[in-house]
Amino acid sequence: MSGNMNLTLKVWRQKSKDAKGEIKEYKANNVNEHMSFLEMLDVVNDDLTRKGEDPIAFDHDCREGICGSCNLMINGVAHGGQKGTTACQLHMRKFKDGDTIFIEPWRAKAFPVIKDLVVDRSSFDRIIQSGGFVSVNTGGAPDANAMPISKVDADLAMDAATCIGCGACVASCKNASAMLFVSAKVSHLAYLPQGQVERKTRVKKMIQAMDAEGFGNCTNQYECQAVCPKEISVENITRMNRDYLLA
Repeated sequence: MSGNMNLTLKVWRQKSKDAKGEIKEYKANNVNEHMSFLEMLDVVNDDLTRKGEDPIAFDHDCREGICGSCNLMINGVAHGGQKGTTACQLHMRKFKDGDTIFIEPWRAKAFPVIKDLVVDRSSFDRIIQSGGFVSVNTGGAPDANAMPISKVDADLAMDAATCIGCGACVASCKNASAMLFVSAKVSHLAYLPQGQVERKTRVKKMIQAMDAEGFGNCTNQYECQAVCPKEISVENITRMNRDYLLA
């Protein structure tokens, strides 16, 4: 039998990029424990709309832990702190009746707040674009065995490719470093033969773009790995640094 709970929300409200923001308090009553965190916010927003108040702006899309849009700091931890889980996959049964929950946007110079809990993460897009294209011939699909790849390299490449670009690593780093994100994008191609032609130029261009966007550097505290919803390993940062030195 499902239980309901009453919660107090402390939510960051900011009308625009240039406006001064503040924490405002809201009540979330009769919240079903089986709701996702975003569904709970939907219910709160429905109530605000009925009252004629401006609903809380937050980013979302797939609600399946794939797109990386649900970038929320929940009680000071990116995505709420449940291992391998995005905010949209976080369920209200992880909270207790009477809890007070603080909800804030990502905090980073390179992620300016647009409104309330929504931040501009287009800096990530520009970093990826700086990496350019992969020079491989197109046409018919090649035979699966035409380009042998070891199981180890294939698994490592796939692990790095699972990065959804949510920005939790940046928001959790004291330096607002994007190195886990960038290293994942660099590494998933560096492990594969298709990514070798531009390997050196790619890593240089992406690191330069990262620095230009205003992200900080890594000081090896591994908070990025701890909050990553896809559990991307910091070993990718080591690989990226090695490739950068070689380049």
